[in-house]
Amino acid sequence: TTSSFWVVFLYGFFINLTNFGIDQNYIQRYHSANNSANASKSIWLCVIYYLPISLLFFFIGTALFAYYSKFPELIETVKQQIAFEKNISISSLLPVDYADKVLPFFIKTEIPTGFLGLLIAALLSAAMSTMSSGMNSSATVFLNDIYLRFYKKEATDQTKIKVLRISIVVMGLFGVLFGISMIDVKSLLDAWWKLSGIFAGGMLGIFLLGYMIKKAGNIQAVIAISIGLLVIGWLSLGDLLPASIQSPFDSKMNIVLGTITIVLMGYFLTLFSKKQN
Repeated sequence: TTSSFWVVFLYGFFINLTNFGIDQNYIQRYHSANNSANASKSIWLCVIYYLPISLLFFFIGTALFAYYSKFPELIETVKQQIAFEKNISISSLLPVDYADKVLPFFIKTEIPTGFLGLLIAALLSAAMSTMSSGMNSSATVFLNDIYLRFYKKEATDQTKIKVLRISIVVMGLFGVLFGISMIDVKSLLDAWWKLSGIFAGGMLGIFLLGYMIKKAGNIQAVIAISIGLLVIGWLSLGDLLPASIQSPFDSKMNIVLGTITIVLMGYFLTLFSKKQN
């Protein structure tokens, strides 16, 4: 029910199954490898680098927390700004209210000028590479799974390029609007964890059902997915539901419970149909 070790561990396990197994963002990188061995090697390199890089990120956050706990007067400007925006007193602020602003504030006020330029350039390049791959992969999915399947199966290469370019622009605009909508969110990381669990749970469940339960038919799959989506919806609605039926689980459990529900329901429905036959 809280972000304990096991909740974060389970979330990390399932979200990385999604990332490395079904996410077009990653799959398009596999396709750039010369062969399966090189694609496999790239995955293992990610595994090897993941732990020390994650440790570095968490160390930075912990170090910043310790630094401003020791010198709270240095972060007073950020607290005053947040308190003014939220129209509350500084004493009422919680760390989560200004956590996302601490690192930018530290970069602005404490990093030397020359190094500051290099750091901002690195941040911008990292953001651009992440956004570009996301827009490209979304446009590719739209072209192959929607446009070519339902609108024009025999499109020329010129038409495909045109559709891809238009799709990328549309995805970029959606990204800008989504970014604007996140301005007042307390923690971008928590919001991302919750949203990724909502959208990824159903997709991962579908893929694992097809991969693990070979004998599951269309009917069993549709019923299992429908039940799984209902569970994900119940987990995700949170405060919109009456208190008596609200989910007690942490939002990071959305992808875990949603995926498990789809796979287990598909398995039991397949067993039941076999017995009926």
